[in-house]
Amino acid sequence: MKKLFSFIAIVGIILASNCSRIPENNNPVIGIWSSMSTLTTSDSGKVSTRFEWIFNDAYLGRYHIKENGVVVAKTDFTWKEQDGVYTICYPGLEDKPDDKVTMVDTPESATLIDGKGNILAIRE
Repeated sequence: MKKLFSFIAIVGIILASNCSRIPENNNPVIGIWSSMSTLTTSDSGKVSTRFEWIFNDAYLGRYHIKENGVVVAKTDFTWKEQDGVYTICYPGLEDKPDDKVTMVDTPESATLIDGKGNILAIRE
C-alpha cells in the first residue's frame, strides 16, 4: 500500500509541475539599454545624466536615471510589443509619458527609435 501511495504522489507532483510552466519570451528587446547626455551648468559645471532601461522576459523592467553616477530616480515599467512598436509605461513616474519606440538592429548596434526618429537608447 505504501508503494502505491508513493507512486501516486510522485505522479501527482510531476503532473502539477508540468502544468505551471511560463511560456518562454525570446523578444529581442530583452536586455539593458541606455543613453547618455551631458549638460554644462553655470553653477556646478558638467552634469552627466545616464538613462537606463532593463527589459526582462515577464514584460516588466526597471528604469534608472543617474546624474554623475548617483541614482536620482528609479521605477519599474511595463512593456508590450505590437507590430514592431514597443510601448513602455512608467506607472511610478506620473509626469513621464509612455514611450512608443521601434527597434532598429544594425551590425554596429541596436537602437530604440521614437516616433520622431530620435534615438531613445542603445543596447549595451
